[in-house]
Amino acid sequence: MYIGYKIKEKNLFNKGLDFFFKILFCSPSLHYICTQMVKFNYDVIVIGAGHAGCEAAAAAANMGAKTCLVTMDMNKIAQMSCNPAIGGIAKGQIVREIDALGGFMGIVTDRTAIQFRMLNISKGPAMWSPRAQCDRGKYIWTWREVLDQIPNLYIWQDQAKEILVENGEIIGIKTYLDVEIHAKSVVLTAGTFLNGLLHFGKTQLAGGRVAEPASLCLTESITAHGVVSGRMKTGTPVRIDKRSVHFEDMEVQHGESTFHKFSYLGETRKLKQLPCWTCNTNEKVHEILRDNLSESPLFNGQIKSIGPRYCPSIETKIVTFADKNQHPLFLEPEGENTNEMYLNGFSSSLPIQVQIDALKQIPAFRDMEIYRPGYAIEYDFFDPTQLHHTLESKIIKNLFFAGQVNGTTGYEEAAGQGLITGANAALKCVGNKEFILGRDEAYIGVLIDDLVTKGVDEPYRMFTSRAEYRILLRQDDADRRLTEKAYHLGLAKTERYDYLKQKEEEIDKIIKFCQDFSIKANLINPALESIGTTPLTRGCKLFDLIGRPQVTIANISEHIPAFKTMLNAIPNRKEEIIEAAEIDIKYKGYIERERQIADKMQRLENIRIKGVFDYNNLQSLSTEARQKLTKIDPITLAQASRIPGVSPSDINVLLVLMGR
Repeated sequence: MYIGYKIKEKNLFNKGLDFFFKILFCSPSLHYICTQMVKFNYDVIVIGAGHAGCEAAAAAANMGAKTCLVTMDMNKIAQMSCNPAIGGIAKGQIVREIDALGGFMGIVTDRTAIQFRMLNISKGPAMWSPRAQCDRGKYIWTWREVLDQIPNLYIWQDQAKEILVENGEIIGIKTYLDVEIHAKSVVLTAGTFLNGLLHFGKTQLAGGRVAEPASLCLTESITAHGVVSGRMKTGTPVRIDKRSVHFEDMEVQHGESTFHKFSYLGETRKLKQLPCWTCNTNEKVHEILRDNLSESPLFNGQIKSIGPRYCPSIETKIVTFADKNQHPLFLEPEGENTNEMYLNGFSSSLPIQVQIDALKQIPAFRDMEIYRPGYAIEYDFFDPTQLHHTLESKIIKNLFFAGQVNGTTGYEEAAGQGLITGANAALKCVGNKEFILGRDEAYIGVLIDDLVTKGVDEPYRMFTSRAEYRILLRQDDADRRLTEKAYHLGLAKTERYDYLKQKEEEIDKIIKFCQDFSIKANLINPALESIGTTPLTRGCKLFDLIGRPQVTIANISEHIPAFKTMLNAIPNRKEEIIEAAEIDIKYKGYIERERQIADKMQRLENIRIKGVFDYNNLQSLSTEARQKLTKIDPITLAQASRIPGVSPSDINVLLVLMGR
């Protein structure tokens, strides 16, 4: 039984009051009545309606928790603050995992995509990463439509300024409208808004995004209870008017029209598919940038916080890679019917005129007109080592953190955290059950384990190289890894679960056919020669033949009528199912070997050490290990082994002390 039924039994408000609350924020004249006569009560409050907040609110509400999503602007829900694109290397895998778990980022992306590509397709399937350019405006309104249709989910247009805590446990929030909203769990997903400060050269403006106010006071309200905060920096590039660009001086980059998409459920792409464009900077551009580095907040001391290593500003690029005489730029559409374009690769906080002068040295932009310049933003975050793997605070009970407030960067990383916090916030309303993903189960599990175990000293970005089991964490099998788990939790619905079972049944049919079907050399060799692979010297099973690099299910089935007939009988999602079966066949040995390695490591995951040791008194450990173990207080020995500064010899000491 879903926990939602238990939660609903505890709700005291009738439907009439629910409706009243939902529309109340639209009527400022009713503010006095609201604050004096009505007390807001929910199961879960989500602060912020960015990518993390939307997934958190949807997850909590879909699990049955009465949820309040607090946002300062209902017209900018799930706003893409920077690039209007979803996915990319490792990020695409996270979106597929969110979808497999019952989240909505993949569905919304498919509905609003204006270009789709599968990155790294020339490499092994563990590296394949979907990426889509989206229509920024349609993305916002599609998310709004999704949220409006979720039962138990209510939106309040306001801004949180204070958390309410009693006896070390959060009980709600207070807003700028002096409204108190009470709940059993609170999820903070404030993005870059906490004391946000925008930098346009020497010009500084308070804000969470351009033209949007910063969130003041909330950080201080949280740190007053002992939570440690810090400052980070990110940036965004100039937006260019398409009508002023000389596209004849750029190279076109088209998308793909394959069956691939983000959601296992979502429909195929409906919007007009548009190209992106590429060009390069040059020495004239670099010369102008170098001559004005003293005006850059990044280099003159105006910005003191750390920016993302893997998405550097253009001024950082020319300093760090001084030997490079050009850097690639990607001009990407912001929407299906807009002239606004995003210049990927030219993030900058230099003065506006410097940005314009430099870009006009590029032939394609010689007559450039812009909508707004690039800028940098500094904002508050909280040390994620202060969190449990559920992303609940170790210091303030029932307070959860997700997204950039945990020191991450990227919509996808934020959304993955949001879904996990939403689920766990709902679970906390009815007991102490937890939803945690392991490093061998999901990139989301790798992300969260890295955050709470290792912490961050720069904005964290996910890469496939961060996952030690990436053959197990492919984008094609996220549903087979996660959907059943999410279904039993109440996150994934019956339709999604039934789709999974149908898919698994069809994959098993293909694999069994290939294992049982015998190939005769004299009959298949002409086909093999036409494919470009070595002829057989004796017969074999079809399964072994498909294991060859040159052989695919598609090209070999043309020469095996019984196989082709069986494939044509697949009722739906034929291409997706065939691809999944082929990957299972071709990489069977690699998958099994990595599964064995993961299972061995799982033995350490099963050795719980939380509360067992007083690390400060274990003199046999190194000083650094004692300090790190005391700070992180790992749950398992495996988590302890991943803490920077804890050596294998320190782990052996703990094993000996536990009699292992």
